[in-house]
Amino acid sequence: MLSGGRGPAIRVRPDNRAAILLLMHVPNERDVWVLHGPAVAERPVVLDSPHSGWHMPADFGSVRTAAELRDGEDCFIDELYAPASASGVPLLAAQFPRTYLDPNRHAGDVDLELLAGAWPHEHVPSGKARIGKSLIWRTLDDGRPIYDRRLSVAEVLHRIEHYHRPYHRQLRALLDAAHARHGVVFHINCHSMNAVSGTMGEGGAGIARADIVLGDRDGTTCAPAFTSFVRDFLAARGYEVKVNDPFKGVELVRAYADPAAGRHSLQLEVNKRLYMDNTSLTRTEGYARLQQALMELIAAIGERKEGSAR
Repeated sequence: MLSGGRGPAIRVRPDNRAAILLLMHVPNERDVWVLHGPAVAERPVVLDSPHSGWHMPADFGSVRTAAELRDGEDCFIDELYAPASASGVPLLAAQFPRTYLDPNRHAGDVDLELLAGAWPHEHVPSGKARIGKSLIWRTLDDGRPIYDRRLSVAEVLHRIEHYHRPYHRQLRALLDAAHARHGVVFHINCHSMNAVSGTMGEGGAGIARADIVLGDRDGTTCAPAFTSFVRDFLAARGYEVKVNDPFKGVELVRAYADPAAGRHSLQLEVNKRLYMDNTSLTRTEGYARLQQALMELIAAIGERKEGSAR
């Protein structure tokens, strides 16, 4: 397993697929996700960070270096939210990189262009394949290919079975437990975004992004009043906040949301320029300020006990 940004690339010849299959193994739980805080939320809030992992599975089979494969990583997002666990708020964090498999996609959102054979299961395209970012990424944000080969169906199914499903299963368990205890649950799907969109970014290249973008899939994954509450709370702390522009939220807010039943899911993207240097992958002075604002937000959400989310 490669565990740092300076590791060698994992290179496998296109005709040596058997070598990759030999590397495939069943990962242990710590390779897939880590839970900070309790399994049953003491407040009606659940957090998840699906893109903060950077431990490279041995069967990645990419032509890019480990440092390059951190391109899609939401650096420090799990650490930004981690203090909330001390107040009884669970935080689920993926350990594997988003470029290996993106848990924020439907299991059927397979990029057919990346496959060596016909996909034998349900195909549920989200449209992300057009920018190389469906269930398994085909390109980095700047358009460079991640592989010099096509993936076998067996490889894709292995990643779904041992990474995608366990992550979703654990998140669903956390949401169900919180809802059963409190009668309502507010799920914050935690992300970060580059300051300016890349070649394969949403909306095209070279677009400067707001400080914070909230995504509720056009008001379908949580009560509009809840989105407004979060927007106003963060705007009052001096942040420029946009809603559903350019990110509306994808699978993790869609799959388990049911606002009418008191299940509210909201994607929250923070701009990396607020808290880190994207070249050196180090925190900046803005980290502490942003963390304080987020912790105040989580505390305020935790005090909302009514299912109406007003």
